[in-house]
Amino acid sequence: MALTREQVEHVANLARLALTEEEKERFRQQLSAVLDYAARLQELDTDAIPPTATVLPVRNVMRPDTPRPPAPREEILHNAPEAEEGCFKVPAIGWE
Repeated sequence: MALTREQVEHVANLARLALTEEEKERFRQQLSAVLDYAARLQELDTDAIPPTATVLPVRNVMRPDTPRPPAPREEILHNAPEAEEGCFKVPAIGWE
Protein backbone atom coordinates (compact mmCIF):
# COMPACT_ATOMS: atom_id res chain seq x y z
CA MET A 1 0.00 0.00 0.00
CA ALA A 2 1.69 3.14 -1.18
CA LEU A 3 1.11 6.09 1.10
CA THR A 4 0.58 9.52 -0.32
CA ARG A 5 2.59 12.50 0.76
CA GLU A 6 -0.57 13.98 2.29
CA GLN A 7 -1.03 10.87 4.47
CA VAL A 8 2.56 11.15 5.72
CA GLU A 9 2.02 14.84 6.48
CA HIS A 10 -1.19 13.96 8.35
CA VAL A 11 0.59 11.33 10.48
CA ALA A 12 3.47 13.74 11.13
CA ASN A 13 0.98 16.40 12.21
CA LEU A 14 -0.71 13.96 14.61
CA ALA A 15 2.70 13.10 16.07
CA ARG A 16 3.64 16.78 16.20
CA LEU A 17 6.67 16.19 13.98
CA ALA A 18 8.15 18.85 11.75
CA LEU A 19 9.56 17.00 8.75
CA THR A 20 11.73 18.28 5.94
CA GLU A 21 10.76 17.52 2.34
CA GLU A 22 13.46 14.82 2.20
CA GLU A 23 12.17 13.21 5.42
CA LYS A 24 8.61 13.20 4.12
CA GLU A 25 9.66 11.31 1.01
CA ARG A 26 11.91 8.91 2.93
CA PHE A 27 9.17 8.17 5.49
CA ARG A 28 6.60 7.78 2.71
CA GLN A 29 8.75 5.07 1.14
CA GLN A 30 9.61 3.39 4.46
CA LEU A 31 6.07 3.41 5.84
CA SER A 32 4.71 2.13 2.53
CA ALA A 33 7.21 -0.76 2.69
CA VAL A 34 6.11 -1.59 6.26
CA LEU A 35 2.45 -1.61 5.25
CA ASP A 36 3.21 -3.78 2.21
CA TYR A 37 5.00 -6.27 4.44
CA ALA A 38 2.11 -6.29 6.92
CA ALA A 39 -0.26 -7.00 4.02
CA ARG A 40 1.92 -9.95 2.97
CA LEU A 41 1.78 -11.31 6.52
CA GLN A 42 -2.02 -11.09 6.46
CA GLU A 43 -2.03 -13.46 3.47
CA LEU A 44 -0.44 -16.28 5.50
CA ASP A 45 -2.67 -19.20 6.41
CA THR A 46 -2.51 -19.39 10.20
CA ASP A 47 -5.65 -21.48 10.76
CA ALA A 48 -3.63 -24.49 12.00
CA ILE A 49 -1.58 -22.42 14.45
CA PRO A 50 -3.06 -22.09 17.95
CA PRO A 51 -3.33 -18.54 19.27
CA THR A 52 -0.55 -17.66 21.67
CA ALA A 53 0.24 -14.55 23.63
CA THR A 54 3.91 -15.44 24.01
CA VAL A 55 6.27 -18.29 23.24
CA LEU A 56 8.16 -17.71 26.48
CA PRO A 57 7.05 -18.91 29.90
CA VAL A 58 5.08 -16.29 31.78
CA ARG A 59 6.85 -14.88 34.82
CA ASN A 60 6.50 -11.80 36.93
CA VAL A 61 9.46 -9.43 36.69
CA MET A 62 8.11 -6.80 39.06
CA ARG A 63 9.43 -6.21 42.54
CA PRO A 64 7.15 -6.72 45.50
CA ASP A 65 4.98 -3.71 46.22
CA THR A 66 5.95 -2.65 49.71
CA PRO A 67 4.57 0.58 51.17
CA ARG A 68 7.10 3.22 52.10
CA PRO A 69 7.04 6.95 52.76
CA PRO A 70 7.19 9.16 49.66
CA ALA A 71 10.36 11.02 48.71
CA PRO A 72 10.55 14.62 49.93
CA ARG A 73 9.01 17.14 47.53
CA GLU A 74 12.29 19.06 47.27
CA GLU A 75 14.10 15.90 46.17
CA ILE A 76 11.46 15.16 43.52
CA LEU A 77 11.55 18.71 42.14
CA HIS A 78 15.36 18.93 42.25
CA ASN A 79 15.80 17.84 38.61
CA ALA A 80 12.69 19.54 37.25
CA PRO A 81 13.46 22.13 34.56
CA GLU A 82 11.01 24.50 36.27
CA ALA A 83 8.99 24.39 39.46
CA GLU A 84 6.47 26.79 40.93
CA GLU A 85 4.84 26.67 44.35
CA GLY A 86 6.06 23.12 44.97
CA CYS A 87 4.75 21.77 41.64
CA PHE A 88 6.22 20.94 38.25
CA LYS A 89 5.80 23.87 35.88
CA VAL A 90 5.09 22.75 32.33
CA PRO A 91 4.13 24.62 29.17
CA ALA A 92 0.43 24.89 28.41
CA ILE A 93 -0.84 22.49 25.77
CA GLY A 94 -2.75 24.09 22.92
CA TRP A 95 -5.37 22.04 21.14
CA GLU A 96 -6.21 22.73 17.54
